[in-house]
Amino acid sequence: MALDYTTLELLRQNHPAWRLLRAQHAPLVASFLHRVFIVPNVRILSQADLVEALEDELFSLRQQHGADLFPGTAQNYLNDWADNEKGWLRKFYQEGTDEPHFDLTPATEKALTWLEGLTERAFVGTESRLITLFELLRQMSTGSQADPEVRIAELQERRQEIDAEIERILAGEISMLDDTALKDRFQQFLQLARDLLSDFREVEHNFRILDRRVRERIALWEGSKGALLEEIMGERDAIADSDQGKSFRAFWDFLMSQSRQEELSLLLQTVLDLPPIVTMRPDSRLRRVHYDWLEAGEHTQRTVARLSEQLRRFLDDRAWLENRRIMDILRGIETRALELREDFPSGGFMPLDGFSALIELPFERALYRLPFTPVIAGVAIDEGDAEIDTAILYAQVRIDRAELLRNIRIELQTSSQITIGEVVMRHPLRNGLAELVAYLQIAGEWPRTTVDEGEEDEVRWQSASGITRQATLPRIILLRN
Repeated sequence: MALDYTTLELLRQNHPAWRLLRAQHAPLVASFLHRVFIVPNVRILSQADLVEALEDELFSLRQQHGADLFPGTAQNYLNDWADNEKGWLRKFYQEGTDEPHFDLTPATEKALTWLEGLTERAFVGTESRLITLFELLRQMSTGSQADPEVRIAELQERRQEIDAEIERILAGEISMLDDTALKDRFQQFLQLARDLLSDFREVEHNFRILDRRVRERIALWEGSKGALLEEIMGERDAIADSDQGKSFRAFWDFLMSQSRQEELSLLLQTVLDLPPIVTMRPDSRLRRVHYDWLEAGEHTQRTVARLSEQLRRFLDDRAWLENRRIMDILRGIETRALELREDFPSGGFMPLDGFSALIELPFERALYRLPFTPVIAGVAIDEGDAEIDTAILYAQVRIDRAELLRNIRIELQTSSQITIGEVVMRHPLRNGLAELVAYLQIAGEWPRTTVDEGEEDEVRWQSASGITRQATLPRIILLRN
């Protein structure tokens, strides 16, 4: 991004991070949010806990600097910081609770990171960063090399270096990192671990923006269901297939491995027990920092899952509205007929467009049949009420996700992979498009899923009225764990 005058002026007026830096109570906001969210690596705090912590903070500051310094209450300050004009906190309700919760916004975390960089550091490590840069360059160079001979030569060179190091160790020459090198690398680890949590907040923020746009489109949509689903699914796939989405999916697959989690736990325990690292007094929560990554990743995954939930609700609501409209039309016809039953039109009320001679051959005429004369009893016809059960028109479709998951797992018992089209072919859809969308949601949450954009699957099902419907989707392949 070019830092020209116009761009910087727009950022100064609209960006929450810039508003925080020039706010009147910026030291209070930044210090408090840094202490309760960043330092302990806390993701979400309830309103009661956050109000209590801010009350303690305000009490301490009033004791030191006077009672008139911060006249407002903790609750009012939090609501002000979460207001759209500020945008420093995100206030929301978790599923199943009626108590508000708070989380940092990505803009606030960027401002806090910048403020941390202004402080002087007693120890600035550069060796570990240089080694990391060399390792990244080596990975990019090796990973982009398509010549097999060059790749083999690089691997042989690395094997020779490893063999030489093994020989030196066997000879008693063991090279170890000194205290300075350990502290250097540990500081870089702390910074990268904190940056990773910041990245999670930004990725989740992007998916929340998509979720908000989906809700707005559903609320204002007046076209067909298929057009809306195609538009929303295309946008979701575009985010998932972006560089940010691919990187997040690769990280999530890497971290979800049980062996990787055990390896991380063992490495963290070993490093934190080293004497030079113990002297740095690291936070005890670092022993479970990878679980903080998992928790942050789960928040992002749940945000993505809400998109599919919104689509299913949209389909159910549209079906209910269509049935309601049919009933309104039928009742309108009945009401109009009752209004006109005593007002018969006079004269010819059904004119014919015209007369024409019909030419019929003799053998085309049917044989004569005696007419049927009905016997009408002379009994007065009374008006009555038809007993029609209209409750079925308002019945909502409920998709059993457990049954759909069971169908997929049954098919994967005999095969290493299965497509959504094959699952639907062997277990036909009973609830139409809503059930297909539920399958797509499960595929999005499946640990190992791939999409073949070059191939398409056609899915067919019978509607309640007996009409055959069809949907075309890219080939989605589910892999066995």
